[in-house]
Amino acid sequence: MAMKDNKTMLESSYNSDKIQVLEGLESVRKNPGMYIGSTDVRGLHHLVYEVVDNAVDEALAGYCTAVQVIIHKNGSLSVDDNGRGIPVDIHEKYKIPGVEVILTMLYSGGKFDGQAYKVSGGLHGVGVSCVNALSKWLEVKVRRNGKEYEQRFERGKTASALKVIGKANDTGTTVTFFPDKEIFETTEFDYDTIATRLREMAFLNAGLQIEITDERTDKHETYRYDGGVSEFVLHINKNKTPLHQKPIYIQGEKESTQVEIALQYTDGYTESIFTFANNINTIEGGTHLVGFKGALTRVLNDYGRKNKLFDESFGLSGEDSREGMTAIISVKIRKPQFEGQTKSKLGNSEVKGIVESVAYEKLAEFFEENPPVAHVIIEKAVLSSKAREAARKARELTRRKGLLESSALPGKLADCSSRDPAQSEIYLVEGDSAGGSAKQARDKEFQAILPLRGKILNVEKARLDKILKSEEILHLITAIGSGIAEEFNIENARYHRIILMTDADVDGEHIRTLLLTFFYRYMRPLIERGYLYIAQPPLYKLTKGKSVDYAYSEQERMQKAKQMGETGLGIQRYKGLGEMNPQQLWETTMDPDHRVMLQVTIENAVEADELFTILMGEAVEPRRLFIEQHAKDVVNLDI
Repeated sequence: MAMKDNKTMLESSYNSDKIQVLEGLESVRKNPGMYIGSTDVRGLHHLVYEVVDNAVDEALAGYCTAVQVIIHKNGSLSVDDNGRGIPVDIHEKYKIPGVEVILTMLYSGGKFDGQAYKVSGGLHGVGVSCVNALSKWLEVKVRRNGKEYEQRFERGKTASALKVIGKANDTGTTVTFFPDKEIFETTEFDYDTIATRLREMAFLNAGLQIEITDERTDKHETYRYDGGVSEFVLHINKNKTPLHQKPIYIQGEKESTQVEIALQYTDGYTESIFTFANNINTIEGGTHLVGFKGALTRVLNDYGRKNKLFDESFGLSGEDSREGMTAIISVKIRKPQFEGQTKSKLGNSEVKGIVESVAYEKLAEFFEENPPVAHVIIEKAVLSSKAREAARKARELTRRKGLLESSALPGKLADCSSRDPAQSEIYLVEGDSAGGSAKQARDKEFQAILPLRGKILNVEKARLDKILKSEEILHLITAIGSGIAEEFNIENARYHRIILMTDADVDGEHIRTLLLTFFYRYMRPLIERGYLYIAQPPLYKLTKGKSVDYAYSEQERMQKAKQMGETGLGIQRYKGLGEMNPQQLWETTMDPDHRVMLQVTIENAVEADELFTILMGEAVEPRRLFIEQHAKDVVNLDI
């Protein structure tokens, strides 16, 4: 959606009389997690996104063409936009300027009556007042009516009255805030995290320019994508081999809902669909995703039958239709309803029909006008269907054996006694030697061990039928119990902690990456639910007389060596889990009271998708460049 340049058209319609107040601010500082999700680094960055969302809402309304984010040396952050400027006239009910109402009262703003803003992303969050409440201080500057105004707040309370500080040649708002150390575990902004989100926002709003500057490091980037979501798809697919050069672009509007979709097929085997509602990443999908999937499957089947590309009796499934596809689905809605575990699933029932109707009509039109593209897509989908049928037969055979034989679980699995998944955990261990140590070390009540022999198949380069011929992967699927592909059901998972435990060498890193790729591509809900972990065995054993200690990093080794004293100190570098006896393995890596584990999370699905493509895909050059760029980040490297 291109931005409009005429900002004065409806400027008079956004004044203080359009601001509604739903609730006071008192509870925000008492229960910050309830409003921003957490007080860790995620919650900290949520503050930035709230302010940026306000600026982008001005762009959606047609009044803003540029947003600038600056991370200052003193730890504060500014967001500037060239929108209309927050209203400064006196609010009729509260007798204070509109800008003060918006910054000191929760759920206040011009987005609740549906007049000042047609669609808004900021409604998903809690508004800039929440940012104010959780900041040590916040300053706002408003350029409006030919004047520049300024007001300061401290911990959500008004610290100075709104005053005119000069003349203004344009309109807009600058919000500068300093997050409160009393609230947040960390107040240090991460440039890369913010930049990734801003780039995403620029892709979703064609023509909007977003800049980020980090005064601490002099880093600077400008994002502007006139191609919008089509450019987004090309960016995701830059390390993949496309089947057609240009992404298919769909745009339409029905019942005040704007629909934008871009899709491109590659020669890969996994689908990558990213959905957004009012610029908010709906990572759990929702009604817009359901509508799109339905339209795509229907249009491919209708076109294939009509053009005799397959028999009348044959039908492509949804999975066949989407194999190797990358798609961005972006909808802009007046009153979005969010649900799901992380409030990131679109729930508006009417959106399913709207997206399905727009997508079907435009896709059918595109295929009629571009037969070569339609043919190559359907040819790939038919191949997928044949492979899926072979995979189904392989699965059925496995399942039938599992149901008929008493030894349904893999023979290598040393299962735990507990049958409560919430209490149970499984260690996926590299090799039989380490597996043997782990079996002796474990607590049999709740810890299961599955040794994996060698490197598992790279699923990034294989279809499901080939994947299901891999004995190690079959053992893995059977042990976890949740099934795979369209039969995946997270409620059947036998363990709520799945722990990858590999050696701290190059082979161990490779095996871990292969396993992570498998879980991300075929059992992603396990990651989203927080079930996947990476064990952190110690890198060093430090011995001095009868005193023994362990270090989990190079830095920790140096610190402990100083504390213990260099004289008579023995340092052993562990290269493999098999070098530890069972007692040591239990004490350092498996004992819940002392172990260190990393929980695997997906902060940004687009980046994760890109990373797995680079690390495990066919193209060699992107992998070489990635290794060169990140070589300096490697701490432990075995050569």
